[in-house]
Amino acid sequence: MELTKIKKAVDQQAADARILFVLPSLGAGGSERVVTTLLNHWAGQGRKVGVANFDAPDFEPFYPLAPEVDLFRLDLPPGSSGLISQIRQTSRRIRALKGVYREFKPDVVISFLTKANVMALVAARSSGVPVIISERNNPTLQTFNPLWRMARARTYPEAFSFVTMTKGAAEYYPESQRPRTRIIPNPVNLPKGWQNKRRGNTITAVGRLADQKQFHLLIDAFSKVASDFPDWNLTIWGEGALRSELERQRSDLGLDNRIALPGLTEKPGQWIETADVLVLTSAYEGWPNVIVEGMAAELPVVAFDCEHGVSDMIDDGVTGRIVPKDDVPALARALADVLGNPGMRERLAKGALAASARFNTGTIADQWIEIVEDAVAAPRTRTANR
Repeated sequence: MELTKIKKAVDQQAADARILFVLPSLGAGGSERVVTTLLNHWAGQGRKVGVANFDAPDFEPFYPLAPEVDLFRLDLPPGSSGLISQIRQTSRRIRALKGVYREFKPDVVISFLTKANVMALVAARSSGVPVIISERNNPTLQTFNPLWRMARARTYPEAFSFVTMTKGAAEYYPESQRPRTRIIPNPVNLPKGWQNKRRGNTITAVGRLADQKQFHLLIDAFSKVASDFPDWNLTIWGEGALRSELERQRSDLGLDNRIALPGLTEKPGQWIETADVLVLTSAYEGWPNVIVEGMAAELPVVAFDCEHGVSDMIDDGVTGRIVPKDDVPALARALADVLGNPGMRERLAKGALAASARFNTGTIADQWIEIVEDAVAAPRTRTANR
């Protein structure tokens, strides 16, 4: 009976906990979408939640925030690339975060991305508020200067818990830098009220027009099958520095009328309305949200086997197709198989939809709340400035 009372008290304490997120910005991006999804979900449950970022006061979050979420825009965007300037800006950001901690009085802080993690931890030293840190990218392909690497090594052991999306990403870090490691995938969050406008002939890819996404390889692969499937077209949603290069490649291949580069969608996730097959050709990912979204939207997916996340999401031949990373001929063959076989497309799409249930927002949010409960129940410890 006594244990039951204690558990109820802990559960109530966690339900009343004030949760503050910290991340660099609320622009368009995977981490930003995850944070917004969790904030809105918890706000809908009546939890007291807030988010601090370094955006300008007039910056509007790309993903809509529920009005119940407290938003702290600290007006401290990235400064110049000079070392002294970076150090000063980082100090200002830490002081600003301390101010938010005093004002919001969080019972737990959740920070996303390396630099924000370091700053959130340093800002929490005097108050002892527990900080849950989360790495969201592929760590083997991220580069930081020696000062940030040293700061990470010094501060990460102070975190209450370390969260990432895949076991492979977690194991990159020394055990000392990942206390109480938890693996939590990203939640799926399809746009509300989306409409099926599919015509049965559109291959879709989504992401920044940047080196990481390797859309030039997708265009190469499509060029190899385009003549065999004259009714199918390719649409690449996104914007970025490589637009002119991709447009030139498209023209050189004589595919201006078959490949569209329309830029960003009007609303986040709107691409699912017109996609019939989703393709991912990234060199690396932390956790490719676009795949989970496609699966939840009942789309067959063809993806390079890049680190990390693809093989955690897709069961090859059951919920999608996985091909060796950077293998354009293999990608072309997989596309031909999927485009040429309506039965396969339907089977993969249904398998994908069923498998996506484990990424339901409520399920994922509850996994985060388990860590919050542990953090709130743990005694606070202040760390002296060092």
